[in-house]
Amino acid sequence: MKPLFGLALVIAAALTCSAEDPPAPAKGTKAAVKVYDEKADAKALIEAALVSAKRENRRVLVQWGGNWCSWCLLLHNKFTTDRALAKTLRYEYDVVHIDSKNTDLLKKYNVDLSNAGVPFLTVLNADGTVLVNQPTEPFETKEDGKNGHDAKKLQEFLDRYKAEPKKAADVLAAALADATKTDRKVILHFGAPWCGWCLKLDAWLARPDIAALVGKDYVDVKIDQDRMIGAKEVFEKYHPEKSGGIPWFVVLDGAGKALVTSDGPKGNIGFPAEPGEIEHFAKMITATRKRLTDQELDTLKAALTPPPKAPKK
Repeated sequence: MKPLFGLALVIAAALTCSAEDPPAPAKGTKAAVKVYDEKADAKALIEAALVSAKRENRRVLVQWGGNWCSWCLLLHNKFTTDRALAKTLRYEYDVVHIDSKNTDLLKKYNVDLSNAGVPFLTVLNADGTVLVNQPTEPFETKEDGKNGHDAKKLQEFLDRYKAEPKKAADVLAAALADATKTDRKVILHFGAPWCGWCLKLDAWLARPDIAALVGKDYVDVKIDQDRMIGAKEVFEKYHPEKSGGIPWFVVLDGAGKALVTSDGPKGNIGFPAEPGEIEHFAKMITATRKRLTDQELDTLKAALTPPPKAPKK
């Protein structure tokens, strides 16, 4: 923990290293990656994290600090190298690192660093309300003369403030009700936080331009196989073969009847990235759309098509 007593001390600390600060890299070696982006739009970072947290039923963890602060870097290192902590953060939190010079945001979230210093943690609900403002000094350790943080105490803290898991059946029921009310269908897709292609599909569907088009005919709903209660049962109901991996998706009518799935001629297309996969996805849309035009379907296909590879020199 590096105490802060106003902006003057922040600037002074940025210009001078204390005995606890990490040494400067030797000549010829790469400088450490900066954890805190001083030039970033901090407000936009938090807002984007809140949007993601709302979509995924997670919390936002704001880590206040600075690259000049050795304790801040130690905490980041603990969070990213301890396997249990890293998994909890990946599953349950959208993490943002905010430079403590953003005094307007400190005030907005009622963060007082005058005594607590940094690093400092704020947990936000998906609606932006503060669940807890937490100094990190209680997590600090010193073993064999080395500073660090207690992984067990950090884990208890993260577990205490993570969101309650949702029931997969309830999530699907709400989507079907919405689809019936709005005369649309449901795109039901299954994924997990560890699945890279699932995350890519999530990000693609969340793009404002894509969401606007897909939303004309479909309610987009995701079942998280690792984080939702009863997700396995819902998956097996629509995909009893238990093969093909994830992401896997199906288009349902308002009554929950499967109309077409992502199982193409060569198996599950997952995130459609190859020409044959994109073509199968387009066939799924063509067979179930009601409002999407041919031009809009072409737009979706183009958004999935990777750019051509640059010729080798």
